[in-house]
Amino acid sequence: MQKLAAPAEVSESVQDYTKAIWSLGRGRVPVSTSALADRLAVSPASASAMVKRLEAMGLATRKPYHGVELTHSGKRVAMEVIRHHRLVELYLAEALGMPWDRVHKEAEVLEHAISPELSELIAQKLGNPTRDPHGDPIPTAAGEIDEPPARPLAALEPGDRGVFVRVSDSDPEMLRYLSRRGISPGDAFEVVEKQPFDGPISVRFATDVHVLGGALTTAMQTEGLA
Repeated sequence: MQKLAAPAEVSESVQDYTKAIWSLGRGRVPVSTSALADRLAVSPASASAMVKRLEAMGLATRKPYHGVELTHSGKRVAMEVIRHHRLVELYLAEALGMPWDRVHKEAEVLEHAISPELSELIAQKLGNPTRDPHGDPIPTAAGEIDEPPARPLAALEPGDRGVFVRVSDSDPEMLRYLSRRGISPGDAFEVVEKQPFDGPISVRFATDVHVLGGALTTAMQTEGLA
């Protein structure tokens, strides 16, 4: 099976945009230019101009009042960048012992610097992993990604049991908060109590009950136990 290889003319900014489009729409729904601008912290005019460039390169399509979607070629570019990013995160965490709240920032830089050959060496060194330190799935070398359906912890009710599978890596303080409480992806839990009106949720991990709330319970993605 052919491995991904981003064309040499694909710049870092083009890679960033394809990654952002995929991350916002998860390859399933179109993404608005305004959402793209917010994600990349650029002006709407800059985002619109780059989307036109992506269209000209055959990496994206845009319909008025509908949004932007990646083409097959655009997805290949996005998947390679995401694969590099998540493999680097895992390597920094596992091989170098870097805390999981710091690896995202480093990987944002290194994802553009490593070659497909180096990323495959990293993957082999790590035993061909399927998830990064935050629980996000790592695309295969062929550009496939397996994202099982997940529900935010905030959507669960008392008595629900499951596994904490992933959390956004964009907020280091949130990750540090979970680390201090010994909570990480792969941990089983049970919802003990839920306060009304978007109040906090009491969740048991192992023998400890933690009171969690706010943006954290929305960011924490879960899968139900069989």
